[in-house]
Amino acid sequence: MAGSSLDQNPPNAGRNITAGGSDWLWAVFAIMLLSDLAMVMWTFTRPRGTRLFHQIAVIVLTTATIAYFSMASDLGATPVTTEFGTPVTTRQIWFVRYIQWFITFPLLILELLLATGLTLSDILTTCFMAWVVVVCGLVGALVPSSYKWGYFALGCFALFYIWYALLGHGPRSTFNAGGVVRTGYLRSAGYLSFLLLLYPIAWGICEGGNVISPTGEMIWYGILDLLAGPVFLFVLLWGLRSVDYGAFGLWSGKYTDTSYGSGPGVAGAGMNGGGVNGGGVNGGGVNGGGMTGRGSNGVTGSVPATTRV
Repeated sequence: MAGSSLDQNPPNAGRNITAGGSDWLWAVFAIMLLSDLAMVMWTFTRPRGTRLFHQIAVIVLTTATIAYFSMASDLGATPVTTEFGTPVTTRQIWFVRYIQWFITFPLLILELLLATGLTLSDILTTCFMAWVVVVCGLVGALVPSSYKWGYFALGCFALFYIWYALLGHGPRSTFNAGGVVRTGYLRSAGYLSFLLLLYPIAWGICEGGNVISPTGEMIWYGILDLLAGPVFLFVLLWGLRSVDYGAFGLWSGKYTDTSYGSGPGVAGAGMNGGGVNGGGVNGGGVNGGGMTGRGSNGVTGSVPATTRV
C-alpha cells in the first residue's frame, strides 16, 4: 500500500518519506484505529455520568487516526527550504501532524489535571500553554532561516510551565478522590512529562536541524505518539476504572448523564445529603413531588459539593 500511496501522491520535497516510512505510518494508523474502536466500546460499557475521561480519550485517538491516515497517504505536508545540509534542498514538513497535536496535546493535559484539585483557571492556562508549544513548533518548522530557533525557545518556555503544573502545582493540590488517584496521577504525570522532554529533542534534529531523514522522523514521532496516545490513555483509564466520579465534582446532573426521562438517577457526591435541598432532580424533586422534601426515587447527591473556579 505504501508504493501505491507514494505513486498516487508523489512527494513534494527533496527530502521526503520513503516507501518504508509510509509502511510504518500505515502500521501506526492501524494501531490508532484499533485503539480508537476499543476505546469507543469501552466508553459505552461505562454508566452515564462516568464517561468523561473515556470520551476525551476517544477524541484524542480519533484525531490521531485521521492524522496518521493522512501522513501514510503522503498527504498533509509542504516543502520548506532547509537551513542546514549540503546541498541546500527542501524537506517535507508535516503540518497535519501539528493539527493533530493542537487538538490532542491540551486534551492529554486536561485528562490528567481533571483528576487533581487544581482550579479551572489553572487547568485552562496549562492547556493554553500546550497550544503555545504546538503553534511555536509549527511556525518554527515552516521558517527556513535561523529565526526558527526563536520559536523553538518560546515553545520550550511554555513547556516548562506545563512541567511545573504537572509535577509541581498539581501534586500539591487536594485529591478529593483519594490516595489511589493521587498515586496514579504522580505516575502518569511523570510518564507524560518524560515523553514531553523527547518531543523537542526530536524537533531539533528533524524539522529544526535536518539531521535525520523524514523517514527517521516518522519512526521517532510515531513511537512517541503511540506511547503518549493509546498506551498512556489505556493505562490511565484502567487506574480510574473503580474511582467514584462524584468525588471529582464533574457530574452535571442532567438527565442525559443519568437516565432518559424521569426516574432514579446515579448516586454521587451530594450537598445536604440528598441533591438540591435533599429532594432530588428527576425523581422526587422537580419531576417527582416537591422541591424541599425527601420525595420518592430522588437523586442522591446530584449537586457536587464544590465548584472549581
